[in-house]
Amino acid sequence: MSITTERKAEVIKDNAKAPNDTGSPAVQIAILSERITTLQDHFKMHAKDNHSRRGLIKMVSRRRSLLDYLKSKDKPAYEALIAKLGLRR
Repeated sequence: MSITTERKAEVIKDNAKAPNDTGSPAVQIAILSERITTLQDHFKMHAKDNHSRRGLIKMVSRRRSLLDYLKSKDKPAYEALIAKLGLRR
């Protein structure tokens, strides 16, 4: 239910501001979004997996907190990130 090391490296590379950037809010949000997508696919097959669903809800909450932080600190970066990840419709 987690993402592969290669996929995580791709996500970091696509969203990093610098070569060694792995902890910026944009990178963390992108990684969480990838994990959330993976779990959503998992729930299509395992609808009654409530233990993993709790983890999904925690990840969504953490991503929301990081998005709020990014929005308060750097509005243009926030808008670019949600457009890139397709989080808002």
